[in-house]
Amino acid sequence: MRRVRIFGLWLAIIVGLAGCNLAITPSTPAAPAATTELTVFAAASLTDAFNEIGKNFEAANPGVKLTFNYAGSQQLAQQLGQGAPADVFASANGKQMDVAIQAGRIVTGTAHTFARNRLIVIAPKDNPAQVNTLQDLAKPGLKLVFAAKEVPVGQYALDFLDKATKDGSMGADYRETVLANVVSYEDNVRSVLAKITLGEGDAGIVYSTDTYSVTDKVQSIEIPDNLNTLASYPIAAVTDSAHFDLAKKFAEYTFTPEAQTVLVKYGFIPTTGSATGAAPAALPVEISGFGGVDRDLEQAAALDGANRWNIFRYITIPLAWPILFSGMVMTWARTLGEFGATIIFAGNFPGRTQTIPLAIYIGFELDFDVALTLSVILLVISFCVLLLVKGVLRQQVSTL
Repeated sequence: MRRVRIFGLWLAIIVGLAGCNLAITPSTPAAPAATTELTVFAAASLTDAFNEIGKNFEAANPGVKLTFNYAGSQQLAQQLGQGAPADVFASANGKQMDVAIQAGRIVTGTAHTFARNRLIVIAPKDNPAQVNTLQDLAKPGLKLVFAAKEVPVGQYALDFLDKATKDGSMGADYRETVLANVVSYEDNVRSVLAKITLGEGDAGIVYSTDTYSVTDKVQSIEIPDNLNTLASYPIAAVTDSAHFDLAKKFAEYTFTPEAQTVLVKYGFIPTTGSATGAAPAALPVEISGFGGVDRDLEQAAALDGANRWNIFRYITIPLAWPILFSGMVMTWARTLGEFGATIIFAGNFPGRTQTIPLAIYIGFELDFDVALTLSVILLVISFCVLLLVKGVLRQQVSTL
């Protein structure tokens, strides 16, 4: 009887559950995290660098996807003016950024220069037209490919021709003769590069960074500083971006050492001086001081006949002085740190662990003349290193 009652009880429970139409549903998996997509309008010359910077930014910000729209800066500014949706705008000059500002898409004062570039003449690797010098651009019958004047690099090319003509070393009709050889005006710098690499033109003018991935297909001709133009690249978040804070974060990311290192890798001239990845010290600061000097002012002085020493003395040093002074302060602070660390961890053994700062310190107590001599030597060496760095940087830039 007991077994019958227990069986009846379980039967009642089962029937009751069935009557309630109880259904056991499988648990649904959690929805994947939403992806935030940023649309970045960027000058065509930034293609290689921004592709890598974009991947790094996505890796550092999970759930973010960057979509790039590369074109001539004038085309991008026009699209923004027509209301095209975008989150960030990176232009190859300030003029097109101003167009976006006037259209109400960028707030005045929010755009900042994150990179610089310079011009270079390129010809096909086999160079059938034998374009080997800037003067050769004026050879009759040459087929040149330029960017249209509305494109930043196109206007920079015209500026180069104006400077070269005014300089007089290439002839009073240099500008007109060169322009007579232009057979095609392109709407962005990458189109110029493509035509030259394909042999559809004898020479063209592009940015030095454009040759990074095609060094096996083109040869370059340097444009000297007094005839060249430094292109400035401003960037800003678009005012009506649906993800304004994130757009601003990406714009700010381009100034970080990681992003600046990528820009340097592709041949751009950094604006922060911290693209080496080194620990804070005087040298990167001094480099940023020299790198922040407006090269247009130096080029203008060179065009007026000033020699390199006078340019360095009266233009470069005064303009870079605030940063140089900061470097001096950092040098002093770092020296004090090394001074204490050396004494604590290595001791002060002449000829073995004694550093110059320690030797100067001891000299002040024992022999002031020795301390003064060592101080002067240290200052001279430091100044020579700065001059050497400036010379090397100029040489590297001129060979890009």
